[in-house]
Amino acid sequence: MLKYFFLLLSAVGSLLLMGSCEGIFEDLYDTPPATASDGFGFIETNAATKSGTIYIDVTSYQRWTYISLKNKTTDTSNIVMGEEAPAVWDFALHRYDVRTNGGAAFETSYSTLDEVRSGGIPAGAVFTADTLSQVVIDMSHMMDGYLNYDTCMVNPVLSRWLDVDLSSMPPVYTPSLRPYLLRLYDGSYAALFFANFMDEASVKGYVTIKYIYPF
Repeated sequence: MLKYFFLLLSAVGSLLLMGSCEGIFEDLYDTPPATASDGFGFIETNAATKSGTIYIDVTSYQRWTYISLKNKTTDTSNIVMGEEAPAVWDFALHRYDVRTNGGAAFETSYSTLDEVRSGGIPAGAVFTADTLSQVVIDMSHMMDGYLNYDTCMVNPVLSRWLDVDLSSMPPVYTPSLRPYLLRLYDGSYAALFFANFMDEASVKGYVTIKYIYPF
């Protein structure tokens, strides 16, 4: 997080030397338009293949979005307001950060969920649990030289689904396009594929997740 912050300040400084900064931060804050899509949650499910598609809004730095694969539900909590997580959830997203509810994750070498379905869990796969980390919850003081963070548990493997390069403006977001295996707290497994970080209008902060559960 800190290396990205210093790279960001360097890039911003260069842009300010070039003249007016009007519009520079438009892509950084990713403010959704008034007409943003409203079809969120489990937008597709297929009981026969135990698969589906989840579409969520993670534009806010102040919220976690919680996903229950068992119940096929989504919920949110406001970090700044101290809201608690829902009673039942399996994994959650904050922008591009991902956490689990007592679970662990593994990044596969596959390219599609169909390959995961055919190949199964690789022999010797090592699953990584969440670790204590920090997530940005307030970008408004960036030009004052600091950001506000929240300390929380984050899964370092699942959070690799999106690489964020802040060395230039606007930032470059590159999905790994790798399927991930999630071992839930009850010992069951899910396969997850983070397909995109933007909506049809190319507004960033809208995530499409393909899944298989139970795997």
